[in-house]
Amino acid sequence: MLYIIGLGLGDEKDITLRGLEAVKKCEKVYIEAYTSLLSFGISSDGLSNLEELYGKPLTVADREMVEEKADSMLSQACHSDVAFLVVGDPFGATTHTDLVVRAKQMGVDVKVVHNASVMNAIGVCGLQLYRYGETVSIPFFTETWRPDSFYEKIKRNRDLGLHTLCLLDIKVKEPSLESLCRGKKVYEPPRFMSIGTAIEQLLEVEQKLGESAYSEDTACVGFARLGSEDQIIASGSMKQLLTVDFGAPLHCLVIAGETHPIEEEMLGFYMIKE
Repeated sequence: MLYIIGLGLGDEKDITLRGLEAVKKCEKVYIEAYTSLLSFGISSDGLSNLEELYGKPLTVADREMVEEKADSMLSQACHSDVAFLVVGDPFGATTHTDLVVRAKQMGVDVKVVHNASVMNAIGVCGLQLYRYGETVSIPFFTETWRPDSFYEKIKRNRDLGLHTLCLLDIKVKEPSLESLCRGKKVYEPPRFMSIGTAIEQLLEVEQKLGESAYSEDTACVGFARLGSEDQIIASGSMKQLLTVDFGAPLHCLVIAGETHPIEEEMLGFYMIKE
């Protein structure tokens, strides 16, 4: 049996009772560590907190392992109980859907234990969840790669009066382009996109395409470490959010569409004071 278990957003205590029961009976426990991270990251201290609560040693599963070498984990699940732990909810990333498909193709039984994710936790700011359009991802720009496919999606959402959740790039154990060209992987240090970087890139694309999807005066909400005890939520224009120190990762950004009075009242509690 393969158990895919959501961990929630904060720390080791956010796992559900059902999820904890499943972990405790599994022979092997993996924790995915590239689509998102708990508040303490994947440091040795953080892992020891998880291992102490779960009573099991954890194996960190990076992108390469999950996307290229998952057959080994799935083979184990053919004859024993295996847990795959995911920050947030198990289906917050397409990679995990692919894992379920591969498991079922191999005849492995799969059970999913859901949890809170960024997709619903953003409701804390007051923007109503049913008034969101398509979610977009903002990748890190490089000198030679500056994609803008997210722009049309944001514009379409805002034309419909809908809010847009922007998920910001995470680079964990990513091989450098130079090393790939040489045929020997060398991994870059971890990088986590900040709200400031995301806004700068968004404004760069607006300046390039010029279709008035948004501007520096567009209302937004910035979130840092959502679901943790020290989470930060700040609302204001893009220009105003550039002045906020959101601190450590992970960050995400919401670009507001048309707002109802109750939404505006809630946003007021998080408004940046000038």
